[in-house]
Amino acid sequence: MSVFAVTSFDNAIVRRPASSIANGLRSVDVGPPNYEDVLREHEAYCLALRTAGVAVEELDALEDFPDSVFVEDTALVFGDGAILLRPGASSRFGEAAAIRPTLERRFPTLIELPAAGFVDGGDVLVLPDRVLIGLSARTDQAGAEALVAALARLGRKGEVVRTPLGVLHFKSDCALLDEETVLATARLSSAGFFDGLDVVVVPDGDEPAANALRINDTLFVSDAYPRTAEGLAADGFHVISLSTREIAKVDAGLSCMSLRWRAG
Repeated sequence: MSVFAVTSFDNAIVRRPASSIANGLRSVDVGPPNYEDVLREHEAYCLALRTAGVAVEELDALEDFPDSVFVEDTALVFGDGAILLRPGASSRFGEAAAIRPTLERRFPTLIELPAAGFVDGGDVLVLPDRVLIGLSARTDQAGAEALVAALARLGRKGEVVRTPLGVLHFKSDCALLDEETVLATARLSSAGFFDGLDVVVVPDGDEPAANALRINDTLFVSDAYPRTAEGLAADGFHVISLSTREIAKVDAGLSCMSLRWRAG
């Protein structure tokens, strides 16, 4: 099994938030996000990607799909190919089809999962030697097994795991910090999924901060969790804090707003 670099990127696809994002899915309703604030957060996110050395392609907003800014749920991308996923929420059916022409243009190989089962990209964590697929309310066994088969076609190993109860997406509770280190919540770190890796556990109360995003030499962390950011900086990571306060009202994290890969 080959080992792939998984924190090095030079390209990303994002999608401009739709004004309908106020109707987006949410596990806890704290009121709708303010659209102008969401736009500002998204623009800062895109600028941060570019500053970290990534060429960003921004797709047009899809007003018919309130959650369409979360492009990571629609596909899994690598330099040598992409896999079109099947988001599990009924209001998101159609998002994968909308992004398909872009993926066909950008990737030499595009694999489409069979029309059975569902997989959200937020449940998929790419590690150097394997790809973890977390079963959840949005990713089922049939979808996960189909993704394992698709990954094998790209020379990668998929491994299906069960996301702990109460966790929306597998990556809601974890992120890859470098080739040997994972950031995770206590509930996920104790599940035994990260054998062979070092695990940094976020402080109690900072659980959403586990959805960080490593891009080349930069680690993006939500500015709502300064304890986590300060701890990671003390560990030697180059940390940039980004605002997610508005977009988090519709269950957003830092990883879900982009598809990232290294083409060169």
